[in-house]
Amino acid sequence: MIDTNTFLTTIYVMADDFCQSYAPLQKQLASQPGVRAALSAAEVITLGLFSQWQRFRSERDFYRFATSQLKDAFPKLPHRTQFNRQFRRLYDVLIAFFHYHLATLQQWGSYDWRCEVLDLTAVATRCAQRRGNGWMPGQARRGWSSRLKWFEGFHLLSAVNPQGIITGFGLSGGNTKEVHMAHALLEARWYQYPRLECAGNPAAGFYITDNGFEGKHWHRQWYHEFGAAVLALPKSSNRIQWSRPWRRWMVHIRQIIESVHEKLHHTFGLERERPHGISGLMTRVAARICLHNICIGINIVRDREPMRFADLLEWKS
Repeated sequence: MIDTNTFLTTIYVMADDFCQSYAPLQKQLASQPGVRAALSAAEVITLGLFSQWQRFRSERDFYRFATSQLKDAFPKLPHRTQFNRQFRRLYDVLIAFFHYHLATLQQWGSYDWRCEVLDLTAVATRCAQRRGNGWMPGQARRGWSSRLKWFEGFHLLSAVNPQGIITGFGLSGGNTKEVHMAHALLEARWYQYPRLECAGNPAAGFYITDNGFEGKHWHRQWYHEFGAAVLALPKSSNRIQWSRPWRRWMVHIRQIIESVHEKLHHTFGLERERPHGISGLMTRVAARICLHNICIGINIVRDREPMRFADLLEWKS
């Protein structure tokens, strides 16, 4: 276990090193008119990532904790609404920070990057039985999930390496099919679209998926257009069936993404997300994924299991 002050210091040092070297942020700060914000970008990133722990029931709950427990480390805490606005404006910076930390993990070279697992998870933002359009009409959509059944919200597509490190992600309406989200992510990785940097970089090896991503036409198209080799478990109705050892191997490899999504939902509070706008949702999803990878990095340094998050922090009473 490490105490919260050590954890915050670790995140702040990484965020500050990144912010000092990230030229677009320095240019933005230099050209920004008016009075400088009370908190630096590194401080906002540190607090924004820390606020994603499941321990905090809401943004208000986190800010009560920050004003009572973190005032010594952050003496210039502004009003909660000002902090939230400043944090939401840093989405592009968070994505760049995500790539910065991911490159650090890859440089260590002690983990397998030869394949990645792709899968969706439902992000419910509103009860599907409620009347009206809600806060995000036309963005949050009604969809089906084996975990939630019918829900209203979004689908999160994640690419994860065998050790649980998230290498890319994308968000779309809850009614979007798996193959369409996979196509968009693989295309964004191949062409490196500036507005879709969250998709990450192409995998060094092949992709492993479940039977929701099955389809010879799609696999052939992805391989020829984007150089992506996708291996999907065939459906039971398919004429060509795999042997039992191969199926067991696929199920075993795919277990890691189920664990990653469980951490995002329950350890980092994604299941309680009830956003009022798409910008806030995207920023908090990016923050949770950054926090997830940072926790894995801390566990690696401390010779612990990469996904062992339950006893990572020693919380103040």
